[in-house]
Amino acid sequence: MRAAVLRHPAPIEQNPLRMEDVAVPQPDAGEILLKVEACGVCRTDLHIATGELPPRLPAVVPGHQIVGRVAALGSNVTHWTKGARVGVSWLGGTDGSCLLCRKGMENLCDNPTFTGYTVNGGYAEYAVARADFCVPLPEDTPATRLAPLLCAGIIGFRSLCVAEVQPGDRVGLFGFGASAHLAIEVLKHWRCEVYVATRGASHQQLARELGATWVGEATERPPVSLDRAVTFAPSGDVVIAALASLRKGGIVAINAIHLDRIPQFDYDTLLWGERQLRSVANMTRENARDFVALATEIGIHPRATIFPLESVNEALAAVYRDRVNGAAVVQIADA
Repeated sequence: MRAAVLRHPAPIEQNPLRMEDVAVPQPDAGEILLKVEACGVCRTDLHIATGELPPRLPAVVPGHQIVGRVAALGSNVTHWTKGARVGVSWLGGTDGSCLLCRKGMENLCDNPTFTGYTVNGGYAEYAVARADFCVPLPEDTPATRLAPLLCAGIIGFRSLCVAEVQPGDRVGLFGFGASAHLAIEVLKHWRCEVYVATRGASHQQLARELGATWVGEATERPPVSLDRAVTFAPSGDVVIAALASLRKGGIVAINAIHLDRIPQFDYDTLLWGERQLRSVANMTRENARDFVALATEIGIHPRATIFPLESVNEALAAVYRDRVNGAAVVQIADA
């Protein structure tokens, strides 16, 4: 099969992924083999490709927003059938036995498997995944529309939950890329007022088109105090801007696997008053099932720019340079 392989992390400008012919993987016990239809591009893929996340394997196929159909079943798999359409996300498996797993916090597992990082992912014609970490997907939606739901969508949904958003809240979204442009659809369904602070005229225009109450620059303070806020940009300055926009008792959820820094800030004016600052880490299978069901119910249709598998480095570069309005998706040639 054709696959985009990362052997040596490098700057995005150096095209770190290489197209190779490799053997089709075979599913072990508890796994399924997927014929990949499409795979979304995430900023975490940038961290992996450039080495900001240290390599965990000598070579890996990135990509963790996989839409595919079951091509083969490993032993002990009884709840999937060949031809079923399924999704795979960033959290590819947990040990199920550590303290946090036992407490129902599998997203914080001490020994997790991450799709496209600690195991091969979806920038390939076939991929293997743990059967119990796959999510059923609707049959009548194009794969390129489903792929962004499987990380950008799920983690954005979890961020809203971590921020404890309630229907009717005033909610700030700081940064407006692949995840935020799906989160706003959920917020509108919950009848929230949405205030978007983001850089880039095209991102700002998309926020307006999707119904934001107010749109400003990346660190600009909204005209009202916010009940909740989620930051999507990997910038400490943005986190401080969000915190400065909160009312007393409000919550900021940081949706970033990596931050450049946290600037010094004044506790008395920014955090005192039972304001809270929380991080968002990974997702759970329950988050995945709940969000896909909600997205199907309310008809969320991600904005996506499509790239063929052979152009996966161009897709990464487009995300890196903020040249994608919405999400970037790699469509496998014969999907």
